[in-house]
Amino acid sequence: MFYYVLKYVVLGPLLRLVFRPRIEGLEHIPDDGAAIVAGNHLSFSDHFLMPAILRRRITFLAKAEYFTGPGIKGKLTAAFFHSIGQIPVDRSGKEAGQAAIREGLGVLSKGELLGIYPEGTRSHDGRLYKGKVGVAVMAIRAGVPVIPCAMVGTFEIQPPGQKMPSIKRVTIRFGEPLDFSRYAGLEDQKAAIRAVTDEIMYAILGLSGQEYVDEYAVKAKAAQAEENKKFPRRPR
Repeated sequence: MFYYVLKYVVLGPLLRLVFRPRIEGLEHIPDDGAAIVAGNHLSFSDHFLMPAILRRRITFLAKAEYFTGPGIKGKLTAAFFHSIGQIPVDRSGKEAGQAAIREGLGVLSKGELLGIYPEGTRSHDGRLYKGKVGVAVMAIRAGVPVIPCAMVGTFEIQPPGQKMPSIKRVTIRFGEPLDFSRYAGLEDQKAAIRAVTDEIMYAILGLSGQEYVDEYAVKAKAAQAEENKKFPRRPR
């Protein structure tokens, strides 16, 4: 209930008014039935802008840290993400990927929309990074289409470290559904799931126009953090 109050009464109208998102390809989102919406991830604002413009409810697999923060702020954040139907996923440990896949398949088994950021984390520099293969495993195993999505301009309105978004117009593009039925039964084959993942990322790239980096975002972030330790920026 609270999800629909936020979407149609409180948050949705506010976001549409403030950011005036240009929406392209919305007709590619099916009116019913299970599907995966796979997008780039540039900003914390992505969590709110895409769901606000969709006619259907969409469930994202959210990092567990959003649900475990300390103090009043942490409790309020956890309550908010729970209320809008987001599912916490622990990204640490060997079982993290399998846990995310199980949760995602549970959403799809109900005929619902599942939102995924295949990069696994927000881009720290606005570029598009190599996709993780969990999206491919879920698409093949559930036998559902994947709709590529590109958020354009959200990095500029709220880059990493900026708490409040700037007021600028953004664009949300959806591409034609990708059908991977030809890979049925091959979700355990590394070559197959890598090929499917790369096809999804290529479709997102075509919509977003970002520079592509053939490296996982988490690794690139760690390398950048290490570089910053060695050569800290001087305050202006």
